[in-house]
Amino acid sequence: MPTTHPTHPTDPDHRTAGRPDRRLRPVAATALAAALVLLPAAAASAHVRVVPDSTAAGGYALLTFRVPNESDTASTTRVEVTLPTDHPLTYAAVQPVPGWTARVVEAALPAPVDVGGATITTAPRTVTWTADAGSGIAPGQFQQFPLSVGPLPDAGTSVLLPAVQTYSDGTAVAWDEPVPASGEEPEHPAPELVTTEATGEHAGHGATATATAEAAEVASTPAAGAGWGAGGWLGLVGAVLGAAGLVVALLGRRRAA
Repeated sequence: MPTTHPTHPTDPDHRTAGRPDRRLRPVAATALAAALVLLPAAAASAHVRVVPDSTAAGGYALLTFRVPNESDTASTTRVEVTLPTDHPLTYAAVQPVPGWTARVVEAALPAPVDVGGATITTAPRTVTWTADAGSGIAPGQFQQFPLSVGPLPDAGTSVLLPAVQTYSDGTAVAWDEPVPASGEEPEHPAPELVTTEATGEHAGHGATATATAEAAEVASTPAAGAGWGAGGWLGLVGAVLGAAGLVVALLGRRRAA
């Protein structure tokens, strides 16, 4: 009786059974790249930052302090920003933020300074926002605090605006570390802006009304008071990795079938 030998399947995929599908490698690489991009963004978004609408020397600016809540169990109930004395801002005005009480405190300068031809001995020193009873920045949320200031110092001046964030459990985080010359961001960087040359509409002191109007626009945006905190960004990273894993699993099942 002739001996028969089993024939091998003609399906070329038979030779790769049990091996990782090379087509899955781009998917995994894409997921990893997305995670590497989003993780630094998540870390950066957790810092207290200032976003100026203008940095023109000699003009007035709307400074929007964006304060995310980093705690998983406590709410942010107080934010205090310290204004500079080496380059004092002689004007500081807050716009009401629902659920918060704001207070601007003036103090004597270490030495008199000349601002626009006038000798200044006192200037706004601190701005404090305190949450009303039942209010605050809850975990997973952030809040925006608009502040109109001016006039800004000469072009090229680095203006540090250290902030202290206080939580409902008594924890206080000081955002007061300057960025070193190496450019490597410290753990708790101070909010900062650098002034630029005055051009166009920002060349004079007439930007106060514009800053006030833009402050109203910022405060009325849906982003104020709720949005992406550190937990939100980490959740987004998890969603990207989860979606990539689902794609890999589905392709794996198709290969097995």
